[in-house]
Amino acid sequence: MPTDTTKRTQTDKVLDYMRRNGSITQFDALLELGCMRLASRINDLRNRGLEIATKMIDVATRSGTVAKIACYKLEYPN
Repeated sequence: MPTDTTKRTQTDKVLDYMRRNGSITQFDALLELGCMRLASRINDLRNRGLEIATKMIDVATRSGTVAKIACYKLEYPN
């Protein structure tokens, strides 16, 4: 059975997602990447020297109220 030496980390997947889509929220990370700790992965990327902006956005909840969630965006996507 061959071993995969090119496994990408969750952090790499989050970065790729932001490069492709412009931004990411916790909901995106969970649904698309299976990542439950997005804030930690964003911290990893910031520790690599990437500039990532955080914007709080309003989202509707199931009960009809509004909640604020973080939306992360690469400042320089290249």
